[in-house]
Amino acid sequence: MKHVSGIGIVVFAVAVGAIAIGAGCATAPLSTEAATSGIRAADEVGAADVPQASLYLQLAREDLARVNALTEKGDDEAAASMLTRAEVDAELALALSREDAERTQAQAAMEQVRQLRRDNS
Repeated sequence: MKHVSGIGIVVFAVAVGAIAIGAGCATAPLSTEAATSGIRAADEVGAADVPQASLYLQLAREDLARVNALTEKGDDEAAASMLTRAEVDAELALALSREDAERTQAQAAMEQVRQLRRDNS
């Protein structure tokens, strides 16, 4: 059985919450602010440099472009659904890049410990 990380649980909870909010607000004008800020945040933490995060960052950008196209066509229901997807993809890109940074720091710390042990032997 595959171990589910804490980040995976958080991403799933965010996705469920975003879908619920999106479904409840389907008739309200769409605001792309959350998706746009999520994309910007993922960019700022270096998601483009983490292969998995980079994929979700690109998906978020593509989703946001589709939102704009669907809104122009007047398909608000599909646009709202795609907006939720854009927000979740951006959040996932952000979480994956943070996880990668934390893993890198942990590996560096472990290497320092190994080096100290070798030096003290």
